[in-house]
Amino acid sequence: MASAEAHAPLRALSALPSAARPLDDLLAARTVWHAGRSSGVRHAGEPTGHAALDAVLPSGGWPRKALTELLLPGDGIGEVDLLLPTLARMTAAGGRVALVAPPYIPYAPAWQAAGLDLAQLEVVEAEPRDALWAFEQCLRSGACAAVLGWPQTADERALRRLQVAADSGDCCGFALRDARHAINASPAALRMEYLCEEGAWRVRKCRGGQVPAQPLRLVH
Repeated sequence: MASAEAHAPLRALSALPSAARPLDDLLAARTVWHAGRSSGVRHAGEPTGHAALDAVLPSGGWPRKALTELLLPGDGIGEVDLLLPTLARMTAAGGRVALVAPPYIPYAPAWQAAGLDLAQLEVVEAEPRDALWAFEQCLRSGACAAVLGWPQTADERALRRLQVAADSGDCCGFALRDARHAINASPAALRMEYLCEEGAWRVRKCRGGQVPAQPLRLVH
């Protein structure tokens, strides 16, 4: 058992003014958590619509109030299909879904056929230099159930801002990025990479749980 002296630094930190307590900000944003303590998100996720995926994610689905990073070898490999069951359920319940600077114009009939209420779907047009800022503002707004963005130049600091914004706005954030970023550190709560050779998704990181040993083949 840890001694009282071992906890003295944390007690001293808690006595500092809020402006000098960056650890509190990180804990609130769930980018770090206390060792030996549950992250508090288990079984609080947004169902993905894929039973095999829900079964291995510690939150039982897409993490809420958090950023999920989907790492892709190219466009059009099924990344949107992966999210459609969740987005359809959200819009059916009256939640708003925002697409920030998508690389292609969404094909409305296909989205509607997948069950989305198009009245609840917003497409935000933004130049590349403004897209990251727009993504963050949509996440932070509190007006969206989910926000999808395609950040091209986001570094770890920018991704951390997106993670904090998703927490502040109480929504699910999805960053769809090139697979080359897989080697870089990321504060996203969940990271998944699509493996073309196997036709499967590999979970690279899942906050609050262990990474599954095997990739998942998900039927769209």
